[in-house]
Amino acid sequence: MNWKEQIDVNKLPQHLAIIMDGNGRWAKQKGFLRTIGHENGIKSVRTTITACAELGIKNLTLYAFSTENWNRPKFEVDKLMEILVKSLKKELPTFMSNGIALNAIGNLELLPDKVQKNLKEVIDQTRENNKMTLTLALSYGSRAELVEAIKKISFKVKNNLISEADIDETIINEHLYTNDLPDVDLLIRTSGEQRISNFLLWQIAYAELYFTDVLWPDFSEEELSKALLTFQKRERRFGKTSEQIK
Repeated sequence: MNWKEQIDVNKLPQHLAIIMDGNGRWAKQKGFLRTIGHENGIKSVRTTITACAELGIKNLTLYAFSTENWNRPKFEVDKLMEILVKSLKKELPTFMSNGIALNAIGNLELLPDKVQKNLKEVIDQTRENNKMTLTLALSYGSRAELVEAIKKISFKVKNNLISEADIDETIINEHLYTNDLPDVDLLIRTSGEQRISNFLLWQIAYAELYFTDVLWPDFSEEELSKALLTFQKRERRFGKTSEQIK
């Protein structure tokens, strides 16, 4: 039985989010520069995107570059940006053939002009695709996202566009970067680290968490299937009892 046949397509997460961790350690273990790890990680990105599209997962969000990543050595940041530009151009045919619409969230204005230009072009070219939405979290930090949302809502209250009494979870959702996406059902983190790292803090309120020791460049279809099978075996109660769910 191949990996796809093990998955129950009726119990897929509607929104899968992945913290792609371990590129640097993978390279270090092999005696390479960290940037070689990032380059090899692109293969796992392609494999994961294609596998999710084939399975029928509607929303996939990848933590590609955090606000904290700007503090890394300039050489590594520049290389990451270079890899991003090349990958966007190279993966366009994959997006089109799989019906994938590209999306991006984060403080995108901090990205180099060339990255912003290529990102916009690919987003525009894939806009009509409707099989899966692939969201790249770039220059993203969840706390910054929440601060920005609070400021926007405060402005509207101050200017009588909405009342304080109107503020609820729906209003907050509408002011987040992810306003067009459902809440995360499953969050995967590779490399053995077991923390969230300022990623989609609001959106993962009831997500199932899956941690694996596998470093991101070694993340394969089989590893994805392990995570999905674990997800499908879990009982998601959302505060209710097992008896109420049944």
